[in-house]
Formats: sequence, C-alpha cells, structure tokens
Amino acid sequence: MSQTNRTSARRRRREPVPAPTVHTGTGEPLLLLHPFTTSHDVWAEVVPTLAQEHEVVAATLPGHWGGPPLRRRDVSLQAYADGVETLLDELGWDTCHLAGNSIGGWLAFELAQRGRARSVTAIAPAGSWTKWSREEIVVAGKFAGLYAAALLGHALGERALDLPLHSLVLKTVSHHPRRVSRERADNFVRAASRCPSFLPFILSEVRSSDATDVRGLDREVPVRLVLCERDLLLPPKRYGAPYAAAMPDADVVTLADIGHIPMFEDPDLVAATILEHTRAHAALRHADTA
Repeated sequence: MSQTNRTSARRRRREPVPAPTVHTGTGEPLLLLHPFTTSHDVWAEVVPTLAQEHEVVAATLPGHWGGPPLRRRDVSLQAYADGVETLLDELGWDTCHLAGNSIGGWLAFELAQRGRARSVTAIAPAGSWTKWSREEIVVAGKFAGLYAAALLGHALGERALDLPLHSLVLKTVSHHPRRVSRERADNFVRAASRCPSFLPFILSEVRSSDATDVRGLDREVPVRLVLCERDLLLPPKRYGAPYAAAMPDADVVTLADIGHIPMFEDPDLVAATILEHTRAHAALRHADTA
C-alpha cells in the first residue's frame, strides 16, 4: 500500500461514527426522528430540554450514518418505518409521543397509522406529494443536486470539513446558516456524505411514491403540524398545505423566519413547540384515566 493510501486509510479509521440512538431522561416516552440523509445528531441541542420531562430516544434511521444497516435494494419509506418499529419493540414501547422533521415527520404519520403514536409533532414533514407530481419531481431534483456534494464529501472524508461545503449545503436547510454550531454543521456534512440510502431512496421514491394516507389521522391521534416560514427545501405553501387540508383538526403552527431544520437555528423554540403539544395531551390522557 502506498503512503498516500495508508494515510487515507488511517484518516477514515479515525472518522467518528455515532451510536445508533441517544437514550436519556424520564417520563412519558418520546421518539425523535431526523430528516433524510442526516442522523440523530440534528436533535443534540434539543434533547437535554426534552429529557427534563420525557424519556427521550433520538434514533438514527436504517441506512443512515450510524444507523442500522439496510440493503440498498430494500431502501424505502416502509423499510425505514419497519426499522423504527423494531426499535420501539426493543424498547418495550407499544406507543410513544413522536416528533419528526422532514422525512421524520412523514415517518411519524406512518407510525401513527400503525397505531404506535400517543401524539405526533410533524415539523416540515415530507411526503405530501402524489406520484409523478410536480412537487415530487422538484424535491427529487433538489436532492439529486445535493448528491454531487455528498459524493465529494464521501471521497474526501474528514478533509471535506475544511472546505466550504457547510455553507453550500446548510443554505438548503437553514435560513440563518451562521446560527448553526460548527459541531452540528460538521456532523450534518458527515451524515450526508456517508448515507448509503441517499440515491437508493430517491430512486425508490420516484418509482413507488410510498404516500401515507393521513386523512382522518388527526381524529385518532393529536397532531401538531409545524411549518417553517423560510423553508427552501419544502416551502410550506406547497408542501405543508396538503397536510393541513387533509387533517383539518390538526394544530397548525408556523415558525417565523426559520428554515427546514429548525433545530439548527433555534433549538429552544423547537423544544418548546414539542413540549407544548406533548404536555397538553399527556394532561388530557391523565384526566381521562383519573
């Protein structure tokens, strides 16, 4: 092996790989589900506040950086949901509060349809499109455009963190990229460039469009639909409105002046938004059983 290859191999062995979950706190169970191509690290600055009132698990999805392995030919929304259900079974959680961002919000709706939710907080949820719709094609195109940056990051390993990839990719998910801590930004780049599901999921979604039917879900489970005013990836008027129309009883709130992954820009606001919903519905459940 050449000196260059040995140096590259040592560099890759030193790359940090996160644990598949963070598990902390006491109280009613709360599961946090991250956006596509990221990891549970996006919740790192929210978890401590949530853990003051909940037993919190932030989980990395199958086929993502640090998550359980998933064969590329098996990648799909349903496979992600199956993996999360396996985790819930291992935890002994028949039901829990669910909070998810982007594809995490989509998965929260899917898990609620499977009877696993006490409440749902869906933050800028993906999946409101129909097969071959303009909305689906536009989103697939946006992620396909980011795939080149992900490939570059994968090829460079930790050296990618010294390049201006942060500013390039953060602008797609943060309205104020300078508010994002360096640690969160570094791990965002690491996760996106080490996500085996990146291209397989885009292809799977375009082929199959695993839409989740949320009509009436808000009458079965308390739903809070959280829209992000400055969301460039999933603009709320185009991608949030269909969910609001399908779930007229959902509590719809809009976070002002904030982008697609709001935990990066204002973790305290995101924690408060989740806790307000879970508190209300924990109190109602306790009142019903008193």
